[in-house]
Amino acid sequence: EDINNILNTGEVPNLYAKDEVMQITEMVRTKAKKAGMDGSNSDLFTFFVGQCRANLHMAICMSPVGDAFRERLRKFPSLVNCCTIDWFSEW
Repeated sequence: EDINNILNTGEVPNLYAKDEVMQITEMVRTKAKKAGMDGSNSDLFTFFVGQCRANLHMAICMSPVGDAFRERLRKFPSLVNCCTIDWFSEW
């Protein structure tokens, strides 16, 4: 579920405690102001998530054999909608 959320929205809900969010917003304040954002905490955190999302790359490997793969794709639609799937066959 966490990977599905990262792929879809760029964040995991309730990952950071309030004091950690405050530290993050203070660290990105100058960069966000240079990008034209105002100084509200929610906008600063949105800027942080956007920066993480722009720079995050994930490699997820799983076997497409069997019903487990099909079931995962049904449970977590971001694996299809938000990914590039490379199918590798025998060399």
